[in-house]
Amino acid sequence: MVRKLVEKKQGEIFCLARPSSDKKFLKDLGVHILDGDLKDPQSLDRALEGTETLFHAAADYRLWAKKPQELMESNVIGTRNILQAARHASVKRIVYTSSVSAVGRPHLGAGDETMDPSASHLIGPYKKSKYWAELEARRFAREGLNLVIVNPSTPIGSHDVKPTPTGKLILDFLRGKMPAYLNTGLNLVDVEDVAEGHLLACDKGKSGERYILGNKNLTLKEILEILSKISGRPAPKIKIPYWVAYTAGLFSTAWAEVSGRPPEVPLDGVKMAREAMFYKADKAVRELGLPQTPVEKALEKAVKFFRDFGYCV
Repeated sequence: MVRKLVEKKQGEIFCLARPSSDKKFLKDLGVHILDGDLKDPQSLDRALEGTETLFHAAADYRLWAKKPQELMESNVIGTRNILQAARHASVKRIVYTSSVSAVGRPHLGAGDETMDPSASHLIGPYKKSKYWAELEARRFAREGLNLVIVNPSTPIGSHDVKPTPTGKLILDFLRGKMPAYLNTGLNLVDVEDVAEGHLLACDKGKSGERYILGNKNLTLKEILEILSKISGRPAPKIKIPYWVAYTAGLFSTAWAEVSGRPPEVPLDGVKMAREAMFYKADKAVRELGLPQTPVEKALEKAVKFFRDFGYCV
């Protein structure tokens, strides 16, 4: 998103980053980098002074954390802090990055912006924190803040540096750590289309509205078969029952609680996969002009990035 803002010469660009963050790719773009933290309101007040437009895309995206309250502090309280700072600074326009986690999980068909999750959909601290954070954003919009919400589905592509849980799925396949697959599905979208969707939402989105930034619904089996064609690695042929995945997640997560190391199979991730997470991006395509780059190209870019930067061979 920052790269697209630079390319389109969208004025002076300031990026808030924690002092401990890896800023390599931001430094390469030549933008102003400000030290700060969503949990430090004073740093947010300083950063937003004189700002006209805010893209709030920061979040703690983990499916397991030794201290789950950290996700609430960053995602919920942090969102409240930065939106309060934006109001104090009289920021003219805000785009808030939510998630389809805040939309809910459809039981049949594909979900859209009219949905809200039920309690059973809010699995784990990440999903709960993103939903409660979006409720904060909606409240600020109702109170007069000029704010539009975007809900990315499953972004894939280049520069997933940590990687996120989404990128880890691809990386696990490339490293040969996926001998079997679960009967589930995801809505994939090129991360560059998601970035473009943020800029389009800023220009064309209606304040208080939400827009799903997605593209193609695919089963996990189909995703792995596409990755196989791109990478040359064989796709797993064994479909495991849900109870087997659940048991693996149970033991893996229990060991993580003891060791403090993230689980190879997060239990919350297994629970989320029980139903296909399919969504429709029709509203964003129609009202914003959201691009729909073939997801096969996005998967190619993800594989190339992980290989070029030494994550795998």
